[in-house]
Amino acid sequence: MLLKGKVAVVTGSTSGIGLGIARSLAKQGASVMLNGLLDPAQAEKLRAEFETEFKTSTTFSPADMSKPQEIQNWIEGILKSHGRIDILVNNAGIQHVAPVEDFSIDKWNSILAINLSSAFHTIHHSLPSMKKNNWGRIINLASVHGLVASANKSAYVAAKHGLIGLTKAVALETATTNITCNAICPGWVLTPLVQAQIDNLAKAQNISLEEAKNRLLSEKQPSKEFVSSEQIGETVNFLCSSAAQQMRGTAINIDGGWLAQ
Repeated sequence: MLLKGKVAVVTGSTSGIGLGIARSLAKQGASVMLNGLLDPAQAEKLRAEFETEFKTSTTFSPADMSKPQEIQNWIEGILKSHGRIDILVNNAGIQHVAPVEDFSIDKWNSILAINLSSAFHTIHHSLPSMKKNNWGRIINLASVHGLVASANKSAYVAAKHGLIGLTKAVALETATTNITCNAICPGWVLTPLVQAQIDNLAKAQNISLEEAKNRLLSEKQPSKEFVSSEQIGETVNFLCSSAAQQMRGTAINIDGGWLAQ
């Protein structure tokens, strides 16, 4: 139980990558603070499932990651109830695809707020607790699009590049402490966001969903296999271990060979 006694915050953790990370942390004994958009009944069901399966304290918050005051209230509530935050995983994200000239200003603002600014706010409010305890792990879920670009994803690419820059800055500011800050940059993961892109591609080109999935993978990811949320969760666990103590400000791509091309 590598993380027994640790308190872990995972934003956007009710499905996909975030849920996989939350489960991986809980398996290692961490108390996990879940977050996402669920109705109260669904949220309570998920929270109870975590406590039953992993035998650790689990809470849920519907805090909107586009709203700084809700983020502050959530983090301060955790510090009040649990006394500390040891692990912070910034995973919350949204996507919108359109050429720059057609890109909705509201969509741009929302993507920057949720995919980038929310990480600043959670770090800003969590870091004092980590410094007080002289231990912490900050892990930002960027993307391969934080390292290279794709057309029609200007806001997402800008936000993820910015998230890697934030990761490096925080890593330097905490370099002489036992707090580390790193980014994980997945390639294609079969999340609801990616499934929506597959659905749109199938509809636009009048092809099957399977063919759309193959085309999506073949375009960028040489392995032609999706990265799994479990693989990302295990990478998070590694970054929380003593073996990763000197990994600071890194951007780890898990991308099936995308960047090797």
